[in-house]
Amino acid sequence: MPSMWLTDSQKIGVAFCSGGGFFLIGGVILFFDRAMLAMGNILFLIGLTLIIGLSKTVAFFARRQKLKGTAAFVAGILLILMRWPLIGFVVELYGIFVLFGDFFATIAGFIYNVPYVGPPIAQAIEKISGRRNAELPV
Repeated sequence: MPSMWLTDSQKIGVAFCSGGGFFLIGGVILFFDRAMLAMGNILFLIGLTLIIGLSKTVAFFARRQKLKGTAAFVAGILLILMRWPLIGFVVELYGIFVLFGDFFATIAGFIYNVPYVGPPIAQAIEKISGRRNAELPV
């Protein structure tokens, strides 16, 4: 099977991000288990850094438009580590929506092509995001 245009470190970054997502989902399923949520956050941040690089990651989180989302995301991680996992996860989720909200239109376009369930899910994502043709953050 032909490989995509990703480098080896980017492929490892995708694995880290996927693992982080699974740990976050597992932490929520296990009634906001603090250790799993923390591990998911760490793996996600490492994966994101490996995928787009350290300088672009710092530039993404430090953008003026994204400072509110960055502050909420970091505050959520700190609340999780300080044994307030439910409140921390909600604050972190708000930060994720602010930081990555521009990607929802792209995700909706991809999901639209899935047979039967794609169009309704894509419409729901477009309604949630409320942004169209926004500038991509990276």
